[in-house]
Amino acid sequence: MRFTPIVILAAALLLATSQPTRAFAADAVSNAKAPAPQGPTTVTIKTGEQRPDIHPFIYAQFIEHLGRCIYGGIWAEMLEDRKFYFPIEEKYAPYKSLEKTKFPVVGASPWQIIGAADGVTMTKEQPFVGEQTPQIAGGHGIRQRDLGVVDGKKYTGYVWLKSAADNPAAVEVALTASNDVNRDAPAERSAPHKINDITNDYKKYPFEFTADETTDHANLEINAVGDGGVLVGTVSLMPADNVKGMRADTLALLKELDAPMYRWPGGNFVSGYDWRDGIGDRDRRPPRKNPAWTGVEHNDVGLDEFLVFCQELDTEPLIAVNTGFGDDYSAAQEVDYCNGSADTIGGAWRVKNGHAEPYGVKYWCVGNEMFGNWQLGYMALPQYAQKHNLVSKAMLKADPSLELIGVGNFDPKDQTKWTEGMLKDCHEHMDFISEHFYRGRTPWGEKTPEDVSQHVAMLKEEVKKKADGHRDIQQRQGLLPDRAIPIVMDEWNYWHNDYVYGELGCEYDLADALGVAAGLHEFFRNTDIIRMAHYAQTVNVIGCIKTTKTDAFFDTTAYPLMLYRKHFGTKPVAVDFDSTSQNLDVVAALSEDGKSLTIGVVNPSSEPAKLDFKVDGVDPGKAATQWIVAGKDPRATNDVDNDRIKAVESAVEFDGDWELPGFSFGILSIPLK
Repeated sequence: MRFTPIVILAAALLLATSQPTRAFAADAVSNAKAPAPQGPTTVTIKTGEQRPDIHPFIYAQFIEHLGRCIYGGIWAEMLEDRKFYFPIEEKYAPYKSLEKTKFPVVGASPWQIIGAADGVTMTKEQPFVGEQTPQIAGGHGIRQRDLGVVDGKKYTGYVWLKSAADNPAAVEVALTASNDVNRDAPAERSAPHKINDITNDYKKYPFEFTADETTDHANLEINAVGDGGVLVGTVSLMPADNVKGMRADTLALLKELDAPMYRWPGGNFVSGYDWRDGIGDRDRRPPRKNPAWTGVEHNDVGLDEFLVFCQELDTEPLIAVNTGFGDDYSAAQEVDYCNGSADTIGGAWRVKNGHAEPYGVKYWCVGNEMFGNWQLGYMALPQYAQKHNLVSKAMLKADPSLELIGVGNFDPKDQTKWTEGMLKDCHEHMDFISEHFYRGRTPWGEKTPEDVSQHVAMLKEEVKKKADGHRDIQQRQGLLPDRAIPIVMDEWNYWHNDYVYGELGCEYDLADALGVAAGLHEFFRNTDIIRMAHYAQTVNVIGCIKTTKTDAFFDTTAYPLMLYRKHFGTKPVAVDFDSTSQNLDVVAALSEDGKSLTIGVVNPSSEPAKLDFKVDGVDPGKAATQWIVAGKDPRATNDVDNDRIKAVESAVEFDGDWELPGFSFGILSIPLK
């Protein structure tokens, strides 16, 4: 994989190397009417006027069983439908949406019959897992195509097999070469892995291969040899360098992202999800139709896998329970599985599954977006408020130390006044209330800097609207100031429609990165009412990390999340400036130890921004460090071969002024005397 270094270069070098990436012409912005030269913008920083601290959970993330976020992104399994949810049929036509992209969505069996169509049948008599198991007659086989492999890399797997006759067939498993010109033509086979000792009971047979080329169109073949037949229970294939089932390349970037909390498993997914499907022997967990989205939910990633993922990243878990088709008993039992002793039903299951010690999960979402008819089991507000309280009481009875997040939906146009009703009827049964928002791309019009400014402002406008709305409601209900229910913005992001990296896998550009930075700024300005925020959804699905079949890289929006998390202060202070000057957005904060002042600036204009700072209450030093993300083209994107948008770190001398390039955001850290 490729790591993205933060190199020490002059900002001008980055500007010189940024390149346009689309039909959007390189000179579209520069040919727009140039704005009048801008004089310095005076910024007054009042370090004596501090807001509540920025909580680390502002930089949290959200992952959901959707598209290629988990399967194809975080999880290392290479095979689709490895448990045979779909019947293997004569006609090989697996893809039902995004067919013409590199990452189409499976809607039928991805397994192709080798030999005559009647050589493979599906039996529902005592299936290995799920509802059916394929039976392969001697001289026939099945293959899965379009697998990504890297020359010289080792891949490990296994297959569960059982004899289907008194005279059992042997089995050969092979990783075959691609035929990129005619992929329906017979592929060149590597030396197969031979399995001869197949018995009348299912047995797990491991195998491994080393790829001899790099391709996205390798095939895994399972062939029955001889006169007898064989039943294939399930199959697995992963890169040998996987880490506890997770992709090593994705995991390395996730560690660099360093998010302090992850929310899981949804999202819309959770309203139809039975968490008990995702525990126990991974190969025996039933495959299901994804209840909210498309494709198959393999149930390979469940509670234990998610919590091991959090342990590996040293991050806090946030689990959402099902208040759609779910019930209070199931939610409490899920709490017991995570936190209970071995004498509870859930805790006993956890111990049986190899996790003797409780996980100690503190934060829980009581449902997700239950105000919407897209949720399974949604209901009117008066009924849902009762269900929220019922579920919350059951969860707290299982573990009184939990901190619970209720479902909110502040929208001035919402006739149900959902957030207001939840706060009124449920505030005694929640510690926080959630809010979600997504914004799409504005029309670029003539692609002027003003269009970029409007786009960049979208997220911060939503944050401010939610914060102001809650202050008003909670003030009227008497919750402020002493009984405030803080907001958890546990889904927020841009959401565009060109799905390049699978379902909802839109790519992000420089303008999106500037908008995410501006959104973070607005969170910093509202720390009195907003405690957490979860960028959605981390990997591929509207995510800040993208993956191919064999590689992973940072999308543009990863940089504000990483840089502010690592370098921005925790104690926000008041800032006065003329915000209409180039539509600049400026924030400042003192470090936790009070030894440095950090300044964040977003410049959505094509022109450089010059700022003169007046700092009250402290004495800034001169030896400062800046981190700048910039480019000439606001539509520039990253891909697996080119990090066009990245961070540039450099040492600067601070004399009270700072200049940033056009289309940029930056962080300046100044030591205090």
